[in-house]
Amino acid sequence: MSKPSDFGPLPLRFSELKKEIAASIPDFETRATKAWGEILVELDKVTKEIAAKGSANVPEVNFTELGTLTPERVKEIRNKGCLVIRDIVDDQEARTWQAWLRDYVSKNPVPGFPADDKQFFEVYWAKSQIRARSHPNVLSATTWLNKMYRTKNGEKAEGIDLETPLVYADRFRIRRPGIQWDAHPPHVDGGGIERWEDKAFRACFHDILSGNWREHDPYNLENRINAKSSLYGRPNQATVFRTFQGWLALSETAPNEGTLQVFPNVMLSNAYTILRPFFAPKESADPESFDPNDWQLDTTSPEFHGIYANRGGFVGPRPTPKTHPHLRLEQTMVSMPKVYPGDMVFWHCDGIHAVERQHTGKEDSVVMYIPATPHTAINAAYVEKQRESFLAGVAPPDFPRTQGEADYAGVGRADDIESAVGRRAMGFAIEVV
Repeated sequence: MSKPSDFGPLPLRFSELKKEIAASIPDFETRATKAWGEILVELDKVTKEIAAKGSANVPEVNFTELGTLTPERVKEIRNKGCLVIRDIVDDQEARTWQAWLRDYVSKNPVPGFPADDKQFFEVYWAKSQIRARSHPNVLSATTWLNKMYRTKNGEKAEGIDLETPLVYADRFRIRRPGIQWDAHPPHVDGGGIERWEDKAFRACFHDILSGNWREHDPYNLENRINAKSSLYGRPNQATVFRTFQGWLALSETAPNEGTLQVFPNVMLSNAYTILRPFFAPKESADPESFDPNDWQLDTTSPEFHGIYANRGGFVGPRPTPKTHPHLRLEQTMVSMPKVYPGDMVFWHCDGIHAVERQHTGKEDSVVMYIPATPHTAINAAYVEKQRESFLAGVAPPDFPRTQGEADYAGVGRADDIESAVGRRAMGFAIEVV
């Protein structure tokens, strides 16, 4: 994982990117300045409300409720951009998968970090991972999440099938109590500078950039399916569109036990994050001021706050109290409610999230990363390549090359995919459209 010491300033050419964006929006200065002031006022109110509610901000539903939730409840989940879905997998089956993971890492030379005390494992094809990703209930839950997305006019988007889930293979962690965890501070996945630099990705945030930030829909599919989230080929940067990031709990994990933290208002965090690079505090102003009059438009500096140069590419967004003071991250990054084996946690692909630095519990926190991935042309093409990686026992295309798992004891095989929907999701019965 990258450390702050690895980061550098952005190249001067990004000042031209700012100017290009500003020039593409009629009356950008007036529109953006008005929107920025409104966003600051809204954040001053909403962040206080988030801090007061803590983990109660996060919606909790049972897997059996997904088809019968009221429109009001679904709207709440959309607005928060995160949720816990309980009892997706039987408790005992989830604990069995945990035991298999422990056996896998004990019998094989698995890569992971920290190197001298591995807790985050860079392996993808353990039998339990195959079973979990292809489990019909897991895929049913991710399908339900995929269908939260829509086109602006309500018509079916060409080249996308929200009813057909795909699998994006990722890793897992077994985090022990008492270990400070600094590897995952607040950040956003699914693309960094690409949010501004790639024109299709930028179009996802057009309402924000044009000043109509309240009209922004984080669930609009229109440009998402063609957005390029990886322009620089950086390892660990997903090239697919995941509607929600997620993990499956294989143990009990509560607040202060190394769980996930989120900023539970995806529309507002998007609005602030996208406009932040275009504003700077006036010379005599407090850089944390919520007063719109203390801020001025900045289209000349190359800075895109929270984006950093790193090893030939870029990382971020990584908001901090210094770069994004109005998010009040030290109070608003709320922890997930207590989860049990078989529960899943999900957060919107634009959601700011982190992992708690402290684990003060008594049990290892064990989670398996499983996002919600819809069928799109780009995603289906990736799954085809991922299937070949699976069969060869090597890391999936988006991840760093390793020795591979083909000869590991307990490695998963195609026969471990026990359902038809799982086989299709893993690329064994899929068409590239």
